[in-house]
Amino acid sequence: MEMVLLGAALAIGGLLAIQASANLQLNAAVGTPYGASTLQLGIATGLLALLALVMGSLSAIRLIAHVPIWHLLGGLASPLYITSGILLFPRLGALAAVGLFVTGQVLASLGLDSFGLLGVPRQSLTIGVVIGAAAVILGIRTIIHGQQATGNGATASRRGAAQQAGWIALGILAGAVLPVQGAVNAQLRADLQQPITVALISFTVATLTISAVLIVLLMLRRTPSPKLEPLSRMPWWGWVGGICAGMYVTATFMLIPAIGAAKTIALTVAGQQLASATIDSRGLFRLPVRSLTRPRVAGLVLLCVGAALVQLT
Repeated sequence: MEMVLLGAALAIGGLLAIQASANLQLNAAVGTPYGASTLQLGIATGLLALLALVMGSLSAIRLIAHVPIWHLLGGLASPLYITSGILLFPRLGALAAVGLFVTGQVLASLGLDSFGLLGVPRQSLTIGVVIGAAAVILGIRTIIHGQQATGNGATASRRGAAQQAGWIALGILAGAVLPVQGAVNAQLRADLQQPITVALISFTVATLTISAVLIVLLMLRRTPSPKLEPLSRMPWWGWVGGICAGMYVTATFMLIPAIGAAKTIALTVAGQQLASATIDSRGLFRLPVRSLTRPRVAGLVLLCVGAALVQLT
């Protein structure tokens, strides 16, 4: 049974890479990444609301009046992560973008553990954790450098280098908010004792947040108005981003008590990396083909090994 759960964790991690790839089609149809993120998060929220209704856990919502406000804010991370995926996948490729997300996840997890932040039990740094963190950083550096060497990265100009640095920073930040989100949602789960309801609240907050951002940007004329008519011509798999998001959050809540947080995170990270490498090398979801050169494979291995060392030592 445990082997089945371990395999499920690996597969669930791959959903994040699929989610970001599918959302590119949603973005192409809607015409604005903020509109695409709003629609995708709204779909996930609706699915979780239906699931909570079927499971009879909606009544737990009444308990939110008695929990600290910050316990309800985990969903703020989702709009940043999803919109970053839409922006980074076509520019950096699936493997590099997901590698940056993983790097951010690992570094933020280390910060939470080392300082005991947001209710996370404080843990001392071990030599295995330090080596793992170094491997992750070296891995993402190898992937980015290998991509530039093949001509798929930013140009060598100062402006191109500055843009590349900005995209890299965004990817690391977007990954870093995920462990923070997990820590906040863990507090809410302790309050409500209903993981599906916690996921529903998280996605509701996320949907309201990105909707507000979209409205403000539309008022400032900083983004095009969303288009709905092209959605009818979008491939069917362009809709699976919301389904993947809902499945990932729900499955993670279920897997952590069953196999532990460390194994869950390590396996989902590995799943993200393997799925993104497959998407890049085969050009799936209408993304450009980016060959798995030796440096990129070496970086991928370093990322997976480093993430495992950080989580399991």
